Amino acid sequence: MDYLTNKDFYKAIWRWHFYAGIIFAPFLIILSITGAIYLFKPQIESVLYNDLYYVQEGEHELAPSYVIEQVKNTYENATVVSYRPSNAPNRSTEVGIVLDGKTYIVFVNPYTGDIVGKLAKEDKLMNIIVKLHGELMVGTVGDRIVELAACWAVILLITGLYLWWPRNRSLYGIVKIRFHEGKRVMWKDIHSVLAIWLSMFILLLILTGLPWAGFMGHQINQIATATHTGYPSGLWDEIPESVVPTKSVADVPWAAENMPVPESKQNGAMTIPVESVIQIAKDRHVHPGFSIYFPEGEKGVYTVSVFPNLPQDQATLHIDQYSGEVLADLRFKDYGWLAKMIEIGIALHEGRYFGLFNQLIGLVTCLGLIFIAYSGVVMWWKRRPNGALGVPPAPQSKKVMRIVTFIIIVLGLTMPLVALSLVIAFIVDWIVIRRIPKLQTWFS
Repeated sequence: MDYLTNKDFYKAIWRWHFYAGIIFAPFLIILSITGAIYLFKPQIESVLYNDLYYVQEGEHELAPSYVIEQVKNTYENATVVSYRPSNAPNRSTEVGIVLDGKTYIVFVNPYTGDIVGKLAKEDKLMNIIVKLHGELMVGTVGDRIVELAACWAVILLITGLYLWWPRNRSLYGIVKIRFHEGKRVMWKDIHSVLAIWLSMFILLLILTGLPWAGFMGHQINQIATATHTGYPSGLWDEIPESVVPTKSVADVPWAAENMPVPESKQNGAMTIPVESVIQIAKDRHVHPGFSIYFPEGEKGVYTVSVFPNLPQDQATLHIDQYSGEVLADLRFKDYGWLAKMIEIGIALHEGRYFGLFNQLIGLVTCLGLIFIAYSGVVMWWKRRPNGALGVPPAPQSKKVMRIVTFIIIVLGLTMPLVALSLVIAFIVDWIVIRRIPKLQTWFS
């Protein structure tokens, strides 16, 4: 283990830590700010959409079919795609429609049938925050950048811990910030102390967010499906199923996204009314706050889903649109161990699992990550030479470089996008920069 204290090894780790920090600090700050905002989604939306969400409590609620008819009469060219019953005496009912190719939520007073207002789904603040948080508002490219930043954040934590480790010095540096020994020392202590104390929370935040990532999330979902540790196989017997995944017909929990949608058995009967679907959901003790998604086509099904604060209360039901037979009923207890862990992780990530306490821990972690990233940039700015980037010196030992290369390969195999970025970084750092004297001078 002597190489751990080797100066060349230290230089190599410092160099990679520097590159990753400078490149990804802006993205980590954006992710932290948007994540901190999303943590308080219930409170923020209650204020922003108060006039849409809340109504004066009445004596008797109108039949859901009547409420839907009111929406159809108001928006004649719209297609009704979902219905969310009021789940509190003062809460409006939500009817999802598609109008001119755009999805809207229409808010209706369940006691009078009056249209309170409508809101484009993509215009909701939290949906904008989610797109910024998950893909930087630029689609697939942004998704890959966000995933790459998250993966490199893990590497930054590991390499940062190594760089900070006291080595024959007191561990007092865990709590001590030297405010009176110059700004460079102060910023270094802020950077390291915050990172040490929040490292486990930051790591948890990153790992619980990766299942949503486009590339790694797809890999995780494939593993869960192949190993039956996601949704279980054999949820229904002798029921025809389509090749359509549930996520394409409804907003459902992560564990149910790839579950094939069963098909309704057309028997010439009329489609059951939405009241029957609501009653089935209640009889099956589906947690209040569920949404109903309407059948698509003659073989389509009603889909009921709910996202409560506790993953243990999640439910995804597929119901035959003609007979009312429950074709699939997926609950948390049915999930495989991997899906259970991921769903709990998602609830923690979104600040739902422990209520306000969970939100506050998430907020402290996000704010801490902002200060860690910012302080790292400040440290670099204060130590960089005039007219140069100030990259830490490259190691000279070939043995050390072999060890570092091995570590990088292991990290790359664990996080595939990291491997690609490392190949690009290697080409730039070791082949381009080292062969162009002006670049070498500027980077050094």
